[in-house]
Amino acid sequence: MALGLAHFITPCIAANMLICMSVFGSAGADVLPDAGPQRAEAPRHWIDMQVISPGEVIRVSAGGDFQATLERAAPGDTIELEAGAVFQGPFVLPYKPESSDPDFQWITIRSGGNDWALPRAGVRVSPADAVAMARLETASGAVVSTAPGAHHYRFTGIEFQPAASSPQAGAGKFLNALISLGADEGAGDPLPHHLVIERCYLHGDPLVGTRRGIILNSAATVVVDSWLADFKMAGDDSQAIIGWEGPGPYLIRNNYLEAAGENLMFGGADPAIRERVPADIEIRGNHFSKPIAWKAGSPGYAGTAWTIKNLMELKNARRVQVDGNLFEYNWVESQNGFAILFTVRNQEGSAPWSVVEDVTFSNNIVRHVANGINILGRDDNHPSRQVRRIVIRNNLFTNLGEGQGEGDLIQLLDGTKNVVIEHNTAIHKGSILKGEGRPHGGFEFRDNIVLHNRYGIVGTDSAPGNAVLERYFAGAVVYGNVIAGGSAGAYPSGNHFPDSLDAVGFIDARSNDFRLSMASPYRIGGRAPGVDFAELCSALSVTEQPPACSSAPLP
Repeated sequence: MALGLAHFITPCIAANMLICMSVFGSAGADVLPDAGPQRAEAPRHWIDMQVISPGEVIRVSAGGDFQATLERAAPGDTIELEAGAVFQGPFVLPYKPESSDPDFQWITIRSGGNDWALPRAGVRVSPADAVAMARLETASGAVVSTAPGAHHYRFTGIEFQPAASSPQAGAGKFLNALISLGADEGAGDPLPHHLVIERCYLHGDPLVGTRRGIILNSAATVVVDSWLADFKMAGDDSQAIIGWEGPGPYLIRNNYLEAAGENLMFGGADPAIRERVPADIEIRGNHFSKPIAWKAGSPGYAGTAWTIKNLMELKNARRVQVDGNLFEYNWVESQNGFAILFTVRNQEGSAPWSVVEDVTFSNNIVRHVANGINILGRDDNHPSRQVRRIVIRNNLFTNLGEGQGEGDLIQLLDGTKNVVIEHNTAIHKGSILKGEGRPHGGFEFRDNIVLHNRYGIVGTDSAPGNAVLERYFAGAVVYGNVIAGGSAGAYPSGNHFPDSLDAVGFIDARSNDFRLSMASPYRIGGRAPGVDFAELCSALSVTEQPPACSSAPLP
């Protein structure tokens, strides 16, 4: 399968990784029709992992030549690396012609014996599982990279790191990336595709850092059940996962993602292919965090001022589903402390088609951060397309205002279109909503439970409340919200203004149980405002649920 096309078609074949796709666009570019409706469009292409490797099992012992084994392995084969052994790279995944037999497509690379020594599929590994893994490392380049068009490789139960990165060996090597899937392929060049990182442990050097864990410039790529940590850099951005050149689809599920700059980012560099926008991205059930020990003045701080920015940023992406994740610990340092950024960027000025559109941010917890979500309608440095169709729904925001931040919930800058914020519950120290720049069209703020605090809804040169809505959000729908501490005269009718947080009627706010009790005056027929905790708890990993998820159900 040649993947010089903007998108590709793979049949849905049992016992393989399924990419069930409809045909759209053209072979030359990712030009899509306007989705039209106000609501965000879901990803069109979904990845369902079902991988088998029924061919030869090739065992490589400590001291063996892993690269030579990669060269001779055939589709369908499994390469077993001796658990506990260290293999020195760099390594390149070679291109191999596709097999005509759909069952003989994949080359699996795994640690020997890991079927019983590692957590089962669907369970996230941790650093404690490294003792059962083979280790791949290098002192230069990337540990693993791809030849043009390399495809159908699956890593399971492997540790990736820079050379000599253990504390006993002293500081290791600084690497730009551990895994680099795809380079800057131009139009017509074959893209790497059908790549899986599963139950793997990727970590940078604890002393000098590593810039990136995985570069996703490939197509049809999966990162699941893995642990990515210690990606940090002083003076520049670092990421656990970043992609800017590949078309997607991507599945990023049930991972621990730790980085100083942006834990996860799409965009950040201009794609070489015109109209390329990473698309059809599923980000589900992950834990995003930064160690408090990276913050100056905190216990365990080692004295290195890593460049701290945010937990997730989309600069060029479309059709993104962010669901059931935990985002925590982000503070003011190299940025203003917003945890989540949907900020379109034509980064180097050569990609005016850059856009952030059709994003659904749902059923997530955001906590212990300086500020919540920042959305930028247009790039303020270079020409870009308008940010549009963003839905922020059924999320729980708590402890906003830690890390020297103001504790603002949402900030919209410079003319977004069709941003919908509904059924969220937020415990925050700052403003509910800030509006700046060009007006925002099609804005909705409905059925949320928030705190008014000092200013509520604010904007430059306007009195808080209705004046800001008229200037920056003309025609907005602001209805059904519970705004604790606010004044009814300053806001549109149809909203509720209890005197305090206690008057909202949470079951136990002091114990972080923010479900509305049956006695709450705001349970008025139909669905109550704020978070639907049944839906939230169902989406979250069982290890990352708030207290309400383990409490007895309401009568």
